[in-house]
Amino acid sequence: MQRVFSFLSVIFLAVPNLVDAAEKPNILYILADDLGFSDLGCYGGEISTPVLDALAAGGVRLTQFYNTGRCCPSRAAILTGQYPHRVGLGHMTTNDLGQPGYRGVVSSEAQTIAQVLTSAGYRSFMSGKWHLGTPDPTQHGFEEFYGTLVSAKRFFDPDHLIRKPEGRKARQYPDGKFYATDAVTDHALDFLKLARATPDKPWFLYLAYNAPHFPLHAPPEEIAKYKDRYHGGWDKLRAARLARMKELGIVPEETQLSKRSHWRNFGETKIGVNPAWDTLPEDRRFDLARRMAIYAAMIDRLDQQLGRVIDDLKSAGEYDNTLIVFTSDNGACFEWDPFGFDIVSSNQNILHKGDMLDEMGKAGTFHSVGSGWANSSNTPWRLYKHFNHEGGIASPGIVHWPNGLKTKAGSINHQPAHIIDLLPTAVSVAGAKYEGKLSLPGIDLLDQLDNGGRERMLFFEHQGNRAVRSGRWKLVALDDQPWELYDFSVDRVEMNDLATNHPQRVQRMAAAWDKWGAANQVTPLPRDLGVDYLKAD
Repeated sequence: MQRVFSFLSVIFLAVPNLVDAAEKPNILYILADDLGFSDLGCYGGEISTPVLDALAAGGVRLTQFYNTGRCCPSRAAILTGQYPHRVGLGHMTTNDLGQPGYRGVVSSEAQTIAQVLTSAGYRSFMSGKWHLGTPDPTQHGFEEFYGTLVSAKRFFDPDHLIRKPEGRKARQYPDGKFYATDAVTDHALDFLKLARATPDKPWFLYLAYNAPHFPLHAPPEEIAKYKDRYHGGWDKLRAARLARMKELGIVPEETQLSKRSHWRNFGETKIGVNPAWDTLPEDRRFDLARRMAIYAAMIDRLDQQLGRVIDDLKSAGEYDNTLIVFTSDNGACFEWDPFGFDIVSSNQNILHKGDMLDEMGKAGTFHSVGSGWANSSNTPWRLYKHFNHEGGIASPGIVHWPNGLKTKAGSINHQPAHIIDLLPTAVSVAGAKYEGKLSLPGIDLLDQLDNGGRERMLFFEHQGNRAVRSGRWKLVALDDQPWELYDFSVDRVEMNDLATNHPQRVQRMAAAWDKWGAANQVTPLPRDLGVDYLKAD
């Protein structure tokens, strides 16, 4: 199907079914969890991701595709097309902070993509991680659901993932054969089979993997591929990734590597900077290299499982007319320091030595990768998940639709875009009718890719960290620090703060942020609210 001309997009938002049912694309939105900007091969990473690399080669890679900096807010933004505070999820589902923007549950005022697409005759399914605070995704437009309602913490435990609506049976797995990434894929394929029972109806599948979020769990055969890969350390890895990113055209040739980022151990008073790899004791380096190996194995396995979905689409003759978008909910996760944790409730780290290394990544363990490796995953940006600097809010973004995209296959697009654009994009390509009470702040992403986008402002806030993106300029601040200003035409790594050089620009952009905040129920909160507010997701 040829892309609908941009001047019809407005009409499609108001009038349903102007796209012929036989030509309407299926829609597949794929979300990774805590994946860093440079982890994929097609973004400069060394991890094996041939399936996603092939999607990139046949589609478009976005280099400035923004999320909200954290899990629950990003998922709310994707599914509702709203800035997350506007629908009550400015923070986490575990925290009702008593303010409209931070209620810990998605607002009943919000319409999801699944609900909106009903007007265009779509069937909608979800497999993976929900995390919007409500107990049943099938009450939000999805016919079938398999996955976790919260943040998955047990990749080898089938009881941690459920089927909805009530009475549906999940697949059963032999003892020792369950792995969450595989099971999410299995059920996604089951749902596609259900969708094909009504060939006259197009489908929407939201495939929200919970990898590579901690705990670091992966099958032994996957870990074995990477067990010797990371002994060179994070400093060499960051440099190597940046070099590949330049070769691929992901970043300009003149891009510099940011300094090693700082970290904050929330709930305690610790603060520091990621150390140079060569300053660490040998036993600590072995422990850390194994953590990164497991993290890489999780991404490798995700890519393999996604390959099963792509093969299924090709077998069914649906691949060319399926709009596929892949991204991550936030940057890589630093929680909470360079060495990571092994017991999340107390942020406790256990140094693994000798035979203990081979136990890492198995059922019953609970590791995080730590801030040093997270800094590498977000190469070349500063900081990580939770923050509004680029390491927190910049995600890989792949758009693929052979029958619809006019943009040359394999292109790289450097225009800013945001996950709030995914709902209006679905509305436009489906010819759906959006009747939500809340106006949509996003745009049709495909129209921007095909025809060029107008300059607009994008806004961010999480845990008091805040930012505004406007053209080549970005205004950003840590929760307890003043605004910083960066000129992204020469400094997207946010190294040269120009706030004192351009006070009027800072004032204008800050005023715009204040206006946005007032309209979207944003109330930046102080860091002294306690550990519950800063709880790991």
